Amino acid sequence: MTAALQIAGVVLAGGLGRRMGGVDKGLRPLRGRPLVSWVLERFRPQVDEMMINANQNIEQYAAFGYPVVSDRIGGFAGPLAGLHAALSATSLPLLATAPCDSPMLPGDLVERLREALIARGADVAVACTPGQSHPVFSLCRRAVLEHLGAFLAGGGRKVDQWYATLKTIEVAFDDQVEAFANINTLDELAHFEA
Repeated sequence: MTAALQIAGVVLAGGLGRRMGGVDKGLRPLRGRPLVSWVLERFRPQVDEMMINANQNIEQYAAFGYPVVSDRIGGFAGPLAGLHAALSATSLPLLATAPCDSPMLPGDLVERLREALIARGADVAVACTPGQSHPVFSLCRRAVLEHLGAFLAGGGRKVDQWYATLKTIEVAFDDQVEAFANINTLDELAHFEA
């Protein structure tokens, strides 16, 4: 990536994996490799700086060679807590997010979100496909950090509720619907294996 882009990326792997039986989703193997490694492989070329948000198995995530940032808010508070941790850890003006359980994310995700964010002067750009928003595939300005901190301090946890308080735009990826498939359960993992 060129330095002019100045975009950090974070893979959100900070959850408890409740629907996966309480295992760390990002470390579950898919075709012989941890799920998070598939995401890193597609996401890393799109950003200038990469990090992983994780709240358990820190050493295993660190072995991928990127800084690991943990939530500053306790209790596995969800993707916004991971976003907050990553925004706090970077000095770059833009931060892209992707979940650890979507191994086929678009190769042009960040570029398309960036173009829309800048063209429309938005705070946050979020990917969407027909009839569905994908709020954890996003690009936001680092300038929203203080606002997010206040939202979390007030007990806010829902991504959509926070986005509603900002200038948030949706960016259509109608041509890549399948790229946003995610793996939440062992059955879905078995489907991807097949």
